[in-house]
Amino acid sequence: MAVRIRFARHGLRNRPMFHIVAMNARSKRDGKPLETLGAFNPHPNMEEKAKHITLDFARTKYWLGVGAQPTDGVRFLLERAGLLPPRPLYPNVRRSAAAAAATQGN
Repeated sequence: MAVRIRFARHGLRNRPMFHIVAMNARSKRDGKPLETLGAFNPHPNMEEKAKHITLDFARTKYWLGVGAQPTDGVRFLLERAGLLPPRPLYPNVRRSAAAAAATQGN
């Protein structure tokens, strides 16, 4: 069974709130999750001017350890939280052999 760590949408029509969940990759977005790992409110609090994220680090590490793949949005949050290493800025750019040798020679 392929497991994904992804968002499940909750809340009102124009004010969504997302739960960060571990789910079977083939299940619906708002279907029953295997486990709820946290919550993300993308609308900042007017007093604090901050978006709220709650995350269970131990359970998230467990799911990542057994091979669960995060979606792009969840991956961004996990990188910001320090659970995943940041992705390279330009993954598709390939350097020529001459440029690589020139930078190593300096």
